[in-house]
Amino acid sequence: MSFQPSKRVAEIETFKVMDLLKRAKQLDAAGFDVVHMEAGEPDFAAAPAIAEAAKAAIDKGFTQYTPAAGIPELREAISQWYQHKYNLDMSAERIIVTTGASSALLMIFSLLTDAGDSFMMADPGYPCNRQFLRFLEAKSQLVPVDAEQNFQLNAELVKQYWRTETAGVLLASPANPTGAVVPYDELVAIAAEVKRQHGSLVVDELYHGLTYEADTPSVLAIDPDAFVINSFSKYFGMTGWRLGWLVAPAEVAPELEKLAQNLMISPHTISQYAALAAFEPDTIALFEERKDQFRLRRNLLVKGLRELGFSIPVMPEGAFYVYAGAQHLTDNTFDYCWSLLEENHIAATPGLDFGRHRCNEYIRFSYTTGLDRIELALERLEKRIKGL
Repeated sequence: MSFQPSKRVAEIETFKVMDLLKRAKQLDAAGFDVVHMEAGEPDFAAAPAIAEAAKAAIDKGFTQYTPAAGIPELREAISQWYQHKYNLDMSAERIIVTTGASSALLMIFSLLTDAGDSFMMADPGYPCNRQFLRFLEAKSQLVPVDAEQNFQLNAELVKQYWRTETAGVLLASPANPTGAVVPYDELVAIAAEVKRQHGSLVVDELYHGLTYEADTPSVLAIDPDAFVINSFSKYFGMTGWRLGWLVAPAEVAPELEKLAQNLMISPHTISQYAALAAFEPDTIALFEERKDQFRLRRNLLVKGLRELGFSIPVMPEGAFYVYAGAQHLTDNTFDYCWSLLEENHIAATPGLDFGRHRCNEYIRFSYTTGLDRIELALERLEKRIKGL
């Protein structure tokens, strides 16, 4: 059979970390001891209260479609979370529950861009953002940033790079792959510049709750017209449950609900009822204990990588990633990461996944595995670097 994919699909790039993960799992199955530092997936199991809530939902027969925007109880629980965590009065009507944060991104980009429009974002950044825009016949407008800019956009860069076709700005704070946070004052300045340009501001807040020196404010405290994307995957540890949410201005919520009806029918029913337990005090206390573990892992990994010559000029403030410069080892971290996996059984992600700017100088290490596994990875790296 002769088959030719559409140009749109042919131009969408693979998610390289998933290719690495696939091969790493094959090595696991073959009996090799792979240290997994590639995927943004915590190693902790779902919180017991979440698992019990899922079982209870099944026992009660809650297995049919829900409203496209999510069950009212969960939308209200998320609304109360904004009140509790950020002291923000966020109406449940502004909240759309989604099938993971990925569908939230697709819906927001569908709402805000037409063919030929562009959305500004930092390079490096989360790779799927670019692919969503390509799928919609829009463009990603990548702005190169380095450690000097804390790997984040700022108001001056937004002003400098704004073009006629720019529809808006996407920020991620904390960011994947760098763990970098946009400071409050800079967030205020960026929001003001985007408004001055008559654009839309979208902020990925997926890693909120996972900052290690100070809490990160929601952009909604600065700009109530901003669009926010969040997820139950990271702080709440529900990756495989595929559940997220978005917050939008009240006047466009019906348009987003219309998109939800057509793109996903409804979010996963069992996951929604399970997620209600994520906001219970005992569950939040467990998540805070896990955050303390992530802080210890970050500190161990950063110290060990620096001792091995990796460039990490700024301590990552959040998420669970270290974006480490490997210029002393290679000028092609894509091949280097595959070699690390095949020869040393360390799975880490090459910078090529995250953009174009100096990508072959960097490797992203995810500290979603235990301290003993991080120590093992550092030992293996040291042996490789020293030629032992």
